[in-house]
Amino acid sequence: MNRNFLYLIAFLLSFISLSSQAQEPAYKQGVSIFIETGTTKPDLDPTWYAPMVAKPYAPVFEILATKGTQGRYYQRTYAVTVKDMIKWHGHDCEGTTHAANNMKIAFEILFPDGIIDRSLMRGISGTGPCWSDAVAFLTGARFQYGNLGYFKNKDYNHAILLYREDTKVAVLATWKKGINNIPGEPVVLPEKIKWIPKVSMQKVIDLKVEVKNSNGHPTPYQVDLLRYYQWRHVNDVLSHPLHDSYQAKIIENFRWDDWVDKTITFTKPFTRADTRLKNYPYRKRPIEKIK
Repeated sequence: MNRNFLYLIAFLLSFISLSSQAQEPAYKQGVSIFIETGTTKPDLDPTWYAPMVAKPYAPVFEILATKGTQGRYYQRTYAVTVKDMIKWHGHDCEGTTHAANNMKIAFEILFPDGIIDRSLMRGISGTGPCWSDAVAFLTGARFQYGNLGYFKNKDYNHAILLYREDTKVAVLATWKKGINNIPGEPVVLPEKIKWIPKVSMQKVIDLKVEVKNSNGHPTPYQVDLLRYYQWRHVNDVLSHPLHDSYQAKIIENFRWDDWVDKTITFTKPFTRADTRLKNYPYRKRPIEKIK
């Protein structure tokens, strides 16, 4: 059976489950809001720090944001790629790419129209900055606003949970068993890959034990080899459809406090201002008289 057809069936089943519990979205594209997409060219030109964007399944995100700190919605989306995320994060690493890929399949469920609204999101990640930076960059969630957090259960450190505030839908996304390479950490959802990676994940795990030991003294060759393994692995993953390597699940009856580590939060979060006037009405005339 055609693989794309199977993906369509899986998506429709997820959508049926989502529809049975979700609330109505704040807006519907083409009905109550009209947002132009595809108006900016995604930066998919490979370079020394982002060669993976040239791979056929490198994700592209259409982001909807608000104008300034007290503005309405933009009327267009802007395109974001892993290359943009790398420049903001500060270096290229496998974590940024894995986080982006996880979020791409989660967004397919949360935003089926393909428009990712940064004003509606909460997110939970592991403590690694590669993951929390990715969530903050794509969703607009921030620790100081109380809508970005770390997982309470550390088994989930290399997963991502995204919550859409208007529909009240939460989606957990993570890699499939077979591309995971974190020593001692399980894969928290059940699926496995059906393709064979070019790099042995066990070799990566063994090497990480040596290189990432803060009290250890890896050889220069080991440092270079780990970097090579990670570079090759990321480019290998993006040569396959993302659903071959990542999995997502809708979390029913989601409660933020059940998932987030409350010991690492702002006790008095700041009020977010940039979304306050996003639906503010326009003036009745193009130019109003100044009083």
